[in-house]
Amino acid sequence: MTQPDMAGRYLGVVVGGSISQGIEVKLEGDASVEEVKVGAPVTIHGERHRFFGLVTDVALEATDPHVKSAPPNGEDSFITRVMAGTAAYGTAQVQPHLVLPLVAGLSGSPQPAKAVPAFFSRVHYASPADVALVFGEEDDRHFAIGSPLDLEAKVCLDLAMYVARSNGIFGKSGTGKSFLARLLLVGLLQKNLASALVFDMASEYGWQGTSERGSGYVKGLKQLFPSRVSIFTLDPDHAQRRQAPVDYTVQIGYEHVEPEDIGLLRQTLNLSDAAADAANPLQRHFGQAWLRSFLRLKGPDIRSLADDLNLNQQALAALHRRLERLERYAFLVDSPAGDPVAAILQSLARGDHVVLEFGKHKDDLTAYMLVANLLSRRIHQRYVQQKEAALGDRAREPRPLVIVIEEAHKFLDPQVASQTIFGTIAREMRKYNVTLLVVDQRPSGIDTEVMSQVGTRIALGLDDDRDVDAVLAGVRGGRELRSALARLEPQQQALVFGHAVPMPIVVKVREYGDATYAELGRRGRRRASEGKQGAEDDLFG
Repeated sequence: MTQPDMAGRYLGVVVGGSISQGIEVKLEGDASVEEVKVGAPVTIHGERHRFFGLVTDVALEATDPHVKSAPPNGEDSFITRVMAGTAAYGTAQVQPHLVLPLVAGLSGSPQPAKAVPAFFSRVHYASPADVALVFGEEDDRHFAIGSPLDLEAKVCLDLAMYVARSNGIFGKSGTGKSFLARLLLVGLLQKNLASALVFDMASEYGWQGTSERGSGYVKGLKQLFPSRVSIFTLDPDHAQRRQAPVDYTVQIGYEHVEPEDIGLLRQTLNLSDAAADAANPLQRHFGQAWLRSFLRLKGPDIRSLADDLNLNQQALAALHRRLERLERYAFLVDSPAGDPVAAILQSLARGDHVVLEFGKHKDDLTAYMLVANLLSRRIHQRYVQQKEAALGDRAREPRPLVIVIEEAHKFLDPQVASQTIFGTIAREMRKYNVTLLVVDQRPSGIDTEVMSQVGTRIALGLDDDRDVDAVLAGVRGGRELRSALARLEPQQQALVFGHAVPMPIVVKVREYGDATYAELGRRGRRRASEGKQGAEDDLFG
């Protein structure tokens, strides 16, 4: 059923409240308590200021306690109408976040709300002009992510602020995390603010993905921006069966695997701490080719090596057995054809997005974690070198990079976050022009220090209280936001808050599909690196 557009409609008057607890609004006039939704944006017209905030709760109240103990007969509509709005009425709790100019249209940027509106101040649903004043309008840095509840207006993210920090998209399975991530990647292409490296575990970002409804397919980034997206793959046969064009087939040399990569696989390979820690002395003993040299050993040689290195024989034998599983990966070779890191960096420097598809390895978490960590570590090293070589000359600095990882809690678990490159990147806060976009259904599994560095958080439906607590940790007004988060619809609604928006907001997420391809794939900005008009990306194919 189509919901009414509530833009500017009168809601009621202020009858109490505080900064810490929010403002109490008595519903009046035509405002129906059944239409007031938690998360709806409203404006409060005070004596000297206008306040912009969100509805955080709705309640039923009565002036006479007998109304609750002896309610009128529901069949007597006349008595019900007489009592409704007088003896019995509805209230809404509103959390004001910003102060706007008193007269709409006057210049002046919104400021944080540090006071409360006066008694009997009038409260209205926000208008599109109010939303535009607070969240900006689409331009070279603002990208529309969706619309407020029951309001035909655009809520924009400031993508320049967005890429300045690591960010997260959180929600249980089936809520549309991948669609939302893909939408944000479209925005980065449109505004030409950063390149992205996407570790696409299920092949949902590059050429095409499954629709949100589970039937049929939607266009991936390559179809929308043919000249701005490069598809890399670990499994060219899988790409060929899907008729997906491939720009580069990735092969990784055994000599590129380091003990850090093995340590990250403790859980997926079922390694004990002693077995995982044995990788370091093996590298010192064999050198760069330690992994291939170790895998070539047989039983007696392993026992002899354990004695030579003063390692536990059982732990070393267990490590050997577990690492033998890596030999089944066709992408792991002795002599790789080409340098995938150089190829990725070349595409990123052009301003392209790079999508690395895993093909038949889509359900193999060991392969995903090994490749994502290994490539990200080497790419980060190159970025550190380029940034330090630039010596503050912004024109020589590497192009900003956003690395997209799914199942992020596996990389950022408290036990391993301090050891992985992703934990390092999160803590650096774009020091070397690299940030993360973590996509995860278990935010409670992510290290709290890493979560504290997540600048903008987009939360879809979450059931587990621990996950809700993790997403809202350290956020002002977390109690009120918990109420809004708990009432999100299963799909296409999200709570957005943090660095890239001036205040928290519940949005109906923008459509991604047939109806919006032309809009999503409109011409991007000219590429700054080319100094001339870039190719127009028409995506109507």
